Amino acid sequence: MHVSAPEETAAPTTRPAGLSRALSWIPGLLRDTAFRRYWTAQTVSYLGDQVSALAIPLIAVTVVHAGAAQMGYLGAAVWLPHLLFGPYAGLWADRRRHRRRVMIAADLGRCALLLGLPLVYTFGTLTFTVLFTVAFGVGLLSVLFEVCNPPVFKALVPPEHYVAGNSLGSGSRAMAKVVGPSAGGFLVQLFSAPVALLVDAVSYLVSAVQLARIAPQEAPPSKERARLRAAGRFIVRSRTIRAALAATATVNFFCFVTTTLFVLYATTTLGLGAGLLGTVLGAGAVGAVVGAVSATPLTRRLGMGRTFLLGCLATPAPLLLIPAAHGSGGTVLTMLVGAQFGSAMGVIWIDITAATLLTSQVPDAMRSSVFGAYQGVNLGMRPLAALLAGAVAGPLGLRTTLWIAAAGALTACLWILPSPLSRRTTPEAVQQT
Repeated sequence: MHVSAPEETAAPTTRPAGLSRALSWIPGLLRDTAFRRYWTAQTVSYLGDQVSALAIPLIAVTVVHAGAAQMGYLGAAVWLPHLLFGPYAGLWADRRRHRRRVMIAADLGRCALLLGLPLVYTFGTLTFTVLFTVAFGVGLLSVLFEVCNPPVFKALVPPEHYVAGNSLGSGSRAMAKVVGPSAGGFLVQLFSAPVALLVDAVSYLVSAVQLARIAPQEAPPSKERARLRAAGRFIVRSRTIRAALAATATVNFFCFVTTTLFVLYATTTLGLGAGLLGTVLGAGAVGAVVGAVSATPLTRRLGMGRTFLLGCLATPAPLLLIPAAHGSGGTVLTMLVGAQFGSAMGVIWIDITAATLLTSQVPDAMRSSVFGAYQGVNLGMRPLAALLAGAVAGPLGLRTTLWIAAAGALTACLWILPSPLSRRTTPEAVQQT
């Protein structure tokens, strides 16, 4: 089912001029009820995720007193399911008739897991093993949710609005990064980190309710018993997708080393408290909002591939400010905010362009399979990076490890320069490359 635009095709109404002008500022896709509910589900869930992204590491540090190695294991737990199950989950999803129902079930499962942590904490039985198990379970359900999402998105959005639709989704993620960490830091200080997780649990419940209220006409399930080899072959034969995957995997690997160690580094080396840490992450994430707002005009001006290349440069370069941070409190704060702002802006450009390329180029019959294989490699870098971060941060030190990670991430652009992404400018132009 493609998005309609009832305001443009309906007969003229007597709507007041002021109201009409106000409504004209609303993106066209959000005037469609089904897409609006789908977008609302994502937005609320992203907000809850940001609270957990701060609360779970703080639980590990302050409640179970995790060290660098354990923080690496915990960072790996959420993303390890992408590496282990992502490609196979995509094959499974391609043969499902109702992917939306799988997404709803995944939301409810994640809600239940997160509700369990405050309960365990209340009874004094919260251990690192419990925390690791919940993180792994949430990650596994997230894999199922994500591989089923592209077919639902395509059923709701016409091709000419792929960039706009992905920009709205990335904009939601960006706004969540602005509000979520600050709210998370406040909730942690007010109630404690385990209790703050209730916000994320409720967000998954709201997401499930919103998804239950739409009924998109999804593409029929694949009749062929697609094999993982076919999805891999498609990626390898496409020069564009192959280069995009190599670049995003490189960025993911090195940047997630920084992500894994950032809370530990900021709290122990730089001495930031939970409230200030949340403020830093929230203020830095304003860059993600700028990235989402600027993505559509930027792709019009530079083209899809060159915007992707710019994102691969803009994401890691600001991260050099993190290990460089020293001096007065104000100087450190400014450098950390600059790092978060610039890197988040680049990530959004990568997300929007990569998602648009995948949506426009992959056939319906293998959409989830290719997406699962792509994300299996791409996000599968994160648990490997988290484990490496925990292993090398001890002997090398936090600051040295962060220097190496930021420099390594900059090599991602080397995959793009010899590919069609550096020359072709639209999804259609790279369709067969």
